[in-house]
Amino acid sequence: MTEVATARRSRITPEREAELYGAVLDLLREVGYDALTMDAVAARTRSSKATLYRQWGGKAELVAKAVRHNKPGGMALEGIDTGSLKGDLHALTLRSDDCEMEQNSALMRGLAMAVHSNPDLLRAFKEHLIEPEMAEFRRVVQRAIDRGEVRADNPAIDYMMHMMLGGFAARTLLDEKPPTQDFLISYIDAVVLPALGIR
Repeated sequence: MTEVATARRSRITPEREAELYGAVLDLLREVGYDALTMDAVAARTRSSKATLYRQWGGKAELVAKAVRHNKPGGMALEGIDTGSLKGDLHALTLRSDDCEMEQNSALMRGLAMAVHSNPDLLRAFKEHLIEPEMAEFRRVVQRAIDRGEVRADNPAIDYMMHMMLGGFAARTLLDEKPPTQDFLISYIDAVVLPALGIR
């Protein structure tokens, strides 16, 4: 039974999957998570609802995977290894241009409220975005520890994701400006790296 389900799911080509994810994100920006329906996704992508449910199971899973797919290079830190933590974090920042960051910031602000009121979306986000990204950050920090850049007992290590997300989110909240490459690189250099003991 599992093999049959896998065969059915694999019929969607990577190109078609990317098209579907793009349409989901467009709809999210237009109407928000609560008003987004599988009917609307089916109409926008000229798909059947049955195909969408068979492939993704429901709205929460589809949205979480669309957001993950939209990250430059798939997982944000995947494939980055510059030889230094500073280089890795700068390279991560440079994967998205300022326009993409502004769009992603608006999208994430809208989804943040939905995540807190929807257990299915929270579960899907944890599974497909939060936990994989935290694992990637742990790998990047472990490399820095192994190179002797960061002490293994530095308490700031446990808050690295909080710092990175905080800088991204607070830019709009406090400064009423979208996050930019220049802002995030200066934030990494002034806040994140010193907290980790890197000058």
